[in-house]
Amino acid sequence: MYPDFSYLFHDLFGTDPDNWTAVFKTFGFFLFLAFIAGGYVLSLELRRKEKQGRLLPITVYPSKSNTTMRDTLINVVLAFFVGYKIPFISQNFGAFKQDPASIIFSGRGNIVTGLILAAVFGVVLYQQGKKIVPITEPYKVSPHQKLGDIVTVAAIFGILGAKVFAVLENLDAFFIDPIGTFFSGSGLTVLGGFIFAAIAVAVYVKKLGFPVSEIADATAPSIIMGYAVGRMGCQFSGDGDWGKINEVTQPSWFIFPDWAWSYGYPHNVNKQGVKMPDCDYTYCYEMFPGVWPTPIYEILMLGVVFAILWFFRTRINITGFLFFMYFLLYGIIRFLIEFLRVNDRYEMFGWELSQAQYISILFWFIGIGGMAYLWNRNKGDLAGATV
Repeated sequence: MYPDFSYLFHDLFGTDPDNWTAVFKTFGFFLFLAFIAGGYVLSLELRRKEKQGRLLPITVYPSKSNTTMRDTLINVVLAFFVGYKIPFISQNFGAFKQDPASIIFSGRGNIVTGLILAAVFGVVLYQQGKKIVPITEPYKVSPHQKLGDIVTVAAIFGILGAKVFAVLENLDAFFIDPIGTFFSGSGLTVLGGFIFAAIAVAVYVKKLGFPVSEIADATAPSIIMGYAVGRMGCQFSGDGDWGKINEVTQPSWFIFPDWAWSYGYPHNVNKQGVKMPDCDYTYCYEMFPGVWPTPIYEILMLGVVFAILWFFRTRINITGFLFFMYFLLYGIIRFLIEFLRVNDRYEMFGWELSQAQYISILFWFIGIGGMAYLWNRNKGDLAGATV
């Protein structure tokens, strides 16, 4: 496993782990790639729908407010934060390598360097802003031109939602250390991220004036692609998102590598399991006995769901149908994978299921109900879409 890049470079080039490259966390890297991959797929879909005439440009009327001054103030605040934290990070680089979030979101820093950098940045931005000729006439904006903003909204609220739901699953740790738990670099729940991101993007898109249902259909395959790439981060970093102990004898028909049946996640980022012999690094723990490598299974199932959505995206002519199909398909695979995963179970209606499984069941009802409603409203007309 590669909790950070220093362990990857150790295997590739023989360099010592826990060097300065440890600041680059594997899970964070794949999380970044997840938004890039999802954004790329979304861009393809938005452009396709624009060519079909299903998504039309909107007219934007320039704001009368002083946006240049507002943007300058925002960037000055960010510059102050960077200047405030840099000295503290450099003085505590060892701790920063292990958990960047805990250092970044702590209240400690140097106010002098913060003010200096903010002042320099403010002067430069203000001078540049005076050279910009403001737009006074209305202009057209296509949906794909707002892709960066949409992905940014999804990223911010997705990470926030993932953290909120993770906290709800670990309330005991949160009550002991609320700030440390919430701002730690570990612990994200995918379903919570989706719920928060979906609501935020829907509100943002509606405010812009684009049809929410068309955008929702475009996002369905991109969400699945992002999930699949993000789950790669879980697998490579060993973030604890694995399954239960697998003591089932590997069957003779299993043609895949042994680690795809049962895996120990050596050097996992969560430091869980037993201490590895002759290991003096920061991450020296391995699961023993091995566990079900559930991220691998989920990645494969997500690939199947992506293929299904990608196939039907040009063959279904009912707006919103693909998005509800996503709800059903993802709800099914998440419900199934949870039987192998290690998560708290809650008794409800005579069942003992995980939080994710209860949400998955809700996804089934949303998906089936939404598809049935749209089918009936459109009299089952699923033909006529153009590729």
